[in-house]
Amino acid sequence: MGSFARKLLDWHAAHGRHDLPWQARPTPYGIWVSEIMLQQTQVATVVPYYQRFMQRFPTLAALAAAPLDEVLSLWAGLGYYARGRNLHRSARIVVERWEGRLPATLDGLLALPGIGRSTAGAILAQAYGRRFAILDGNVKRVLARYHAVEGWPGETAVERVLWEHAERHTPREHVAAYTQAIMDLGATVCTRRRPACKSCPVVRGCAARRAGIETRLPAPRPRRTRPRRTVAALIIIDPERRVLLERRPEQGIWGGLYSFPELPEGEQAEQWCARKLGSRVRTVEVRDPVTHALTHFDLELAPIQVRLASYPKTVMEGRDRIWHDPAAPPTVGVAAPIVTLLRRLNDERERRIA
Repeated sequence: MGSFARKLLDWHAAHGRHDLPWQARPTPYGIWVSEIMLQQTQVATVVPYYQRFMQRFPTLAALAAAPLDEVLSLWAGLGYYARGRNLHRSARIVVERWEGRLPATLDGLLALPGIGRSTAGAILAQAYGRRFAILDGNVKRVLARYHAVEGWPGETAVERVLWEHAERHTPREHVAAYTQAIMDLGATVCTRRRPACKSCPVVRGCAARRAGIETRLPAPRPRRTRPRRTVAALIIIDPERRVLLERRPEQGIWGGLYSFPELPEGEQAEQWCARKLGSRVRTVEVRDPVTHALTHFDLELAPIQVRLASYPKTVMEGRDRIWHDPAAPPTVGVAAPIVTLLRRLNDERERRIA
């Protein structure tokens, strides 16, 4: 075992995180769920979602048997919703092809939707004790600094170098503990801003620290202008004060989640309601927009609040459309900006009543 791994293991035994919910009774299923949730999401955010998710779906079979809407409703607010869809789809694949047991091979895991090389390595190391390296965001930062690797880790050439370092440092023994140790080091000591170098167990060997460039590495993503997209969202309110939600297409943003209908460019809200609902409109009001940062662009939702003069004639509740009471918790998956608008609507209603 190399000195890098040995020092990390000694540090983790004394200072690492040992009380995370997926560590209490580790199972391949629980570790898999946690690793998917932790993709691009911090531990503190994941913990309550993981606990609710595992309480509702304690086994892989329970997850596979659940409807997608229920899975996404528990994912709402966690972001990157393709992860939830892929987790559900993978669970069904595992039940159908692997007799309900998560594969214990790299090829088997990589064949499942939503699992890449690093996630597969983390599952194999922590669930099965197999020697596989990982390279998530925290590990990239640790290795980029320790070896003074220049360049943005998202570049293919830079990532290849980091993978070589990750493979070399991964020990053959205690691989599960080492995997958690290097992730913990990046999350709690070798942080993005203000790294606590004095508390680092491998500071003496850190090339970036010696050169005084630890805060400059890893290099950030090259700057580019983020595009902005504006969408007119129809908040259709029926005589019972319910709002219309409809399922979004599987592909694209918020795939499979429920949202307010979008008003096509060039069409008026009254025209849309007549065409889609067969209903007259009593009032139309433009509300304050809500801006939400997505991976590749900023989305501005421009709400148009429409109160119907009568009950709709042509749209009934079904698989892809529901009438929802804003005062009640959603029973289907909805994205965070939609939750914000629903709460705003309910708060306004309560103020009027008061």
